[in-house]
Amino acid sequence: MAGKANCELCMNYMYDEEYEEYCCSVDLDQDEMGRFLTDTFYECPYFRMGDEYKIVRKQM
Repeated sequence: MAGKANCELCMNYMYDEEYEEYCCSVDLDQDEMGRFLTDTFYECPYFRMGDEYKIVRKQM
């Protein structure tokens, strides 16, 4: 089950150097963002299991 608690495992969870923190790289629409912020966004439709090594190679 891909849920909010699993953001750290998602390929869309990227480090933003400008803000110096990790964030989701998917552009959520207003309704999706509202569900996410009110904690009713339990299963993210954009969740993709990340491959740590693939992510590191991409960042190089």
